[in-house]
Order: sequence, then structure tokens, then C-alpha cells
Amino acid sequence: MANRSELRQKCMTILYQMEVYDKNKMKYEVDDVIKEVTDIDNEFVKEIVYGVITYKKDIDDLANKYLDGWTIDRLGNTDIAILRMGIFELLYTDTPPVVTINEAIELAKTYSDDNVRKMINGVLDKVYHNKGEKNA
Repeated sequence: MANRSELRQKCMTILYQMEVYDKNKMKYEVDDVIKEVTDIDNEFVKEIVYGVITYKKDIDDLANKYLDGWTIDRLGNTDIAILRMGIFELLYTDTPPVVTINEAIELAKTYSDDNVRKMINGVLDKVYHNKGEKNA
């Protein structure tokens, strides 16, 4: 059985792939993308992937609010996936915030450069500290 860290890596890959399809205006079925990346049927993966899709606009608006002179669409596709996933988990799941942020930073350490990792950390930190204002 995959652990949560491994599952998050799969979520990141799925979200990355969908971002590539979206940017290239390619049609896809979410479940097919999930199946391409992971052969296990996992509720956690579905919750994250479908959650990010469902709240994508809100997540992106929040990311842009805290990206400080940047917009989420200027980041690389992997970085976008990590950031969206982190924001979704912070706002819409019961995962402890410290776990969510650490997991996102671990992914960013592996897949993003240092500047982007710091940017992701900063955004997630602000989202966490301003969580009560998410509907503002």
C-alpha cells in the first residue's frame, strides 16, 4: 500500500498531466489520467485530484493573491500542481496544516528549483495563516 507521500506524488503527476492537456486544449477524462498514473483505486488520490479541479478558480485566485508580483500560470506545470494541491489540502481537508506544508515543500525540493520552493512555502504559509479569510 502506498503511503500518503507517495500518493501525493501521484496526485502531483496527475495534476501536472491535466495542466499540460489544458494548456494544449486537449480533451481528457480525469479518471483515465488517474488510471494512467496509478494502478490503485485510491480515495485520497481522487479527493485531491477532483478537489483541485472543483476549486481550481478559488485556489488560483488565492495563489495569485499571495504570489507577490507573479501569477500561478507563470509557474512551471509541476510547480502549479504542487501549489494547487497544497492550497486544496490546507483549505478543504482535515490534513494537519504542518503535514500539508511539509509534504508540499518535500515535493518542491525534489521537483522545483529553490526560488520556486521558497515561493510555494511562502504562499502556503500565508494561506494557512489567513485561512479564516478564505471567503473574503
